[in-house]
Amino acid sequence: MAALRCLAHGALPDTQDDYLRIIESAALECVYRFCRGVVGYFGSVYLRAPNAHNTAWILAQNAARGFPKMLGSIDCMHWGWKNWPFAWQGMYKGQTGECTAVLEAVADCNLWIWHAFFGMAGSHNDINMLQRYPVFGRLAEGHSPAVNYVVNGREYTKGYYLANGIYPRCVTFVQTIPDPHTDARAWFSKCQEA
Repeated sequence: MAALRCLAHGALPDTQDDYLRIIESAALECVYRFCRGVVGYFGSVYLRAPNAHNTAWILAQNAARGFPKMLGSIDCMHWGWKNWPFAWQGMYKGQTGECTAVLEAVADCNLWIWHAFFGMAGSHNDINMLQRYPVFGRLAEGHSPAVNYVVNGREYTKGYYLANGIYPRCVTFVQTIPDPHTDARAWFSKCQEA
């Protein structure tokens, strides 16, 4: 219970004494053991980047949906936290004035989040997050899964991610069409946003 209260509600380990009658060092040990248990049980399947087999499965699923060679969708959201520690509030206040932490994730069509980056200050947006995001660093260094395809006579060697319009114009990001004027463009935007 101490680990869940600390992780889910942001309760400090030294505050568990009043409710659970547990000292700070024991609460920290509970959090540590809980996290080790989660990583030990789920780490080999969920808490890792996709391997070659997973990448092939993701590519097949996306091709069946009409997005061949797509690795996933990338986006970020601001996660509000009502009881943010007072000392950190200034750094984590975003444009709305409330304290948030930013979660940026890559998910496949079944909402399997195969990579997440969480905890950046709420004043960051998608572009700031992308510069600190390990997936983009691996892409820039050429350590992404090998995906070969040809579009309009040009050969590409990396898969792409569906993204919204704030992401930079890059071959690895396919942005939505903001104001589609033709039926084909409207259909693409509808499928991408779905």
